[in-house]
Amino acid sequence: MEPAQREERVGPRAGAVLVSRTCEVPDVSYRAFLASHSAPRLHWAAPDGLEVVGSGAAVTLTAHGTDRFDRLREEATTIFRDVDRTGPAETRPRFLGGLAFNENHDPAPPWTGFPAAAFSLPETQLTRADGTTWLTVREYGQDVSPDDVAGRLERTREDLETLPSMCPSGGPPGVERTEVTPTKTEWTTQVESAIDRIADGDLRKVVLATALSVDLADEIDVPGVLERLRRTYPSCYRFLVQPTDEAAFFGPPPERLVKLSDGRVQTEALAGSVPRGETPEADAEHAKSLLESEKLQHEQRLVVDAIMDQLAPLGEVAEGEQGVRKLTNIQHLQTPITTTLSGDEHVLTIVEALHPTPAVGGLPPEKAWEVIRDTETFERGWYAAPVGWFDSDGDGEFAVGIRSGVAGGRRATLFAGNGIVTDSDPDEEWDEVKHKYRPILDELERE
Repeated sequence: MEPAQREERVGPRAGAVLVSRTCEVPDVSYRAFLASHSAPRLHWAAPDGLEVVGSGAAVTLTAHGTDRFDRLREEATTIFRDVDRTGPAETRPRFLGGLAFNENHDPAPPWTGFPAAAFSLPETQLTRADGTTWLTVREYGQDVSPDDVAGRLERTREDLETLPSMCPSGGPPGVERTEVTPTKTEWTTQVESAIDRIADGDLRKVVLATALSVDLADEIDVPGVLERLRRTYPSCYRFLVQPTDEAAFFGPPPERLVKLSDGRVQTEALAGSVPRGETPEADAEHAKSLLESEKLQHEQRLVVDAIMDQLAPLGEVAEGEQGVRKLTNIQHLQTPITTTLSGDEHVLTIVEALHPTPAVGGLPPEKAWEVIRDTETFERGWYAAPVGWFDSDGDGEFAVGIRSGVAGGRRATLFAGNGIVTDSDPDEEWDEVKHKYRPILDELERE
């Protein structure tokens, strides 16, 4: 199947209708599907089994500035006003995409093509849930013919038959050179300055980020990296947002920002981390130190309290039992939090209330953001910001875009951050933050 070049269609139009047709298809390699299509490309996979992959954009919403959440909600409502679709609930139209950490973000390299917010309805989409795969094609416009959309569905289904159900992910591109920003010396100065601000009493916690620039030996195959991440981090989210062929944002984030379904909100606090052990005994000792660390428990408590305070105006909030979330190379303190909403709310409203969480920003949020702006020497872009989906009911699910990178050609930039509190040690924080590059860096390096 030859890659198709498509014109991106932006925003709602008067008198337009969204036409969507769906059919069940045999299982197909998502990597092969992505590889056979050019940008824009999207991929979303949740630990509970829902997986969506899409190419092209029937319609795209973009927004910038402090009102970006309002604009997204309003424009989506207009587009969902007139929908002609077939297919099960799993294939309902979902806008997929995300937002930048900063509402005033500009799409400069390495973030070429990434505005402050962008969500798309893919033209061609595969959806996998409960062991079944569906193919969906969509068109949005004023003179859309349902028969034409049905015909395109049949032609696309025939094209899919040429793709394999399994496709090897190939080998890593290889790493030639890396450079971290800030340097170790600069990091120490930044952490010490943040600790001084905390001691002054106007700041309780701030998350400082680092960026690892990577020169690759060969061009990166992002679908191949995602396929390897699927095997290595099966219990994490996986996402891809690729608006152009120049840059793709992707990763296996462990942290759910929010899931809203039928008036019930699920979120979590994920803060504090230690490495995995090389033996079961060493691993258990690390987990024990995580649970017993006064510093890490303090950091986790700050995050839990802040999230509960942010959700309290929306309904009845409940804190679950704290545990340890074990990933392949790292483990975190984790506390589930739920909310039963007292009224109808859009998932974007909850995303706006929660972003940035104290796990990626700090406390108080305004002071932490001030310190981040004054301290960090690179643009976070979409790193540590919400990525996910929402539907016509306002339900949806978002992850926090950490353990992530933006890449294209033979260049990649990976991101990682650590929460700084009153008793943080710069050397320990430096050692800890380096572990957070590993999920993607391991898939880029050749053995």
